[in-house]
Amino acid sequence: MSQDQSLSAFVGKAAEEFDVPGVSVGVLRDGQEFFASHGVTSIDDPLPVHERTLFPIASVTKTFTATALMRLAAEGKLELTAPVRRYVPELRLADEEAAARMTVLNLLNHTAGLDWHLIDGDEGDGSLAAFVAKLAELRVIAPPGTRASYSQAGYNLAGRVIENVTGLSFEKALASLVLEPVGLANTFFDPDDVMVRRFAVGYNRGEDGTLRAAQPWKAFPAGTRGNNPGGGAVSSVSDLLRWARFHLGTGDGVLPAKELRRMQEPTVPLRASTLGDAFGICWFLREVDGVHTIGHGGSGNGQFAELLIVPERNFAVVSLANAGPDGYQFNQSVVRWALEHYLGVVERDPEPLPYDAARAGEVVSRYESDAMDLDIATDGSRLTLAVGIKPEIRAASEADMPPDYPAAGMAFLPGDGDEYLVTEGGLKGQRGFFTRDEAGAVVGVDLAGRLFGRAPEAP
Repeated sequence: MSQDQSLSAFVGKAAEEFDVPGVSVGVLRDGQEFFASHGVTSIDDPLPVHERTLFPIASVTKTFTATALMRLAAEGKLELTAPVRRYVPELRLADEEAAARMTVLNLLNHTAGLDWHLIDGDEGDGSLAAFVAKLAELRVIAPPGTRASYSQAGYNLAGRVIENVTGLSFEKALASLVLEPVGLANTFFDPDDVMVRRFAVGYNRGEDGTLRAAQPWKAFPAGTRGNNPGGGAVSSVSDLLRWARFHLGTGDGVLPAKELRRMQEPTVPLRASTLGDAFGICWFLREVDGVHTIGHGGSGNGQFAELLIVPERNFAVVSLANAGPDGYQFNQSVVRWALEHYLGVVERDPEPLPYDAARAGEVVSRYESDAMDLDIATDGSRLTLAVGIKPEIRAASEADMPPDYPAAGMAFLPGDGDEYLVTEGGLKGQRGFFTRDEAGAVVGVDLAGRLFGRAPEAP
């Protein structure tokens, strides 16, 4: 069986196994491209998915934003180590010292100390300026530069840096700096550009197992431009493989090769994280079976995206899926299969420890971010983890939101006792760790690179 046929066979089988309506996958190996798609763009109005079908790529957008900032830095128009306020003097935060100290690099490697996302930051005219004006309401979770915590808000603020430095809207600046010179002709932000092309409708699975069309279509509704830098792009497998070629290359006159390589070098370590072993400049850096990889994922409303690049093997894989939460598991299975099938690189899951009642008692509690609650509980024989959007936020929203992740098994990993693995459910395979204060008490938990603090009323 040829590589094309093997890829198509696996993608079709996996899409049916995870019951995802439409998927699109691409592999780049030594300059040769392989594509495989399966299913339809929409259950109600079906069209076959192909490599140019558009999917919201959510946080994979951050790689475009970071590359645009790197180009501005290479051209001497900004300094990565400079305070953000040099370029966004209007910035105000709840912590004035943090606002003064925060650098552009802190935004790019998620060490700015900002919570994940300002959930109502799209009020007003939906612009980046309006988003930044509300940042004073966002919790500062750590002094800038002291720890990594994945932040959508930080990348939206980075988008405002681009606007103020270039004098253009973020979308026009990104097109000029990155999209057009790299040749990404099938990547968009405006729904008006999307609706005249083939695109995939997202779906969420209800408690009864049925799929329901996700609304809003993108992770953030139309008119909320303030979220575009962190997650607003729409693209295709064909364009994302071209994007991978660019980051595997010499910069194509857009960015010096040394700056491309700089983006792939560690800037801050990550502990027990599914995202990777470290953040580069935007990229998640991860060693798999002794091989260095860079990548980024994205999750939207019923849509999941995954991009993984192996620089030393001139290899990349892209996987896009239009159902939640199962699209995440589909994408992970595709990446693992592609690494093993094309490169002989095998990713192995860590082996969890048996249930420990004493350890469980230390961590059972509610934890929270600005937008979500995370509940860890025990029935005396196992630990479970549940994650959901805060009820007050869900109730206040006029748009449909993705369903919560119900309680699913988790277990501690060997080591110091503070690292864990989710063993089942939609978050299966996610790793994280618990944070302790100076007295040794558990005060927080990291999941998907985001810090959830122990709720004040929690024991």
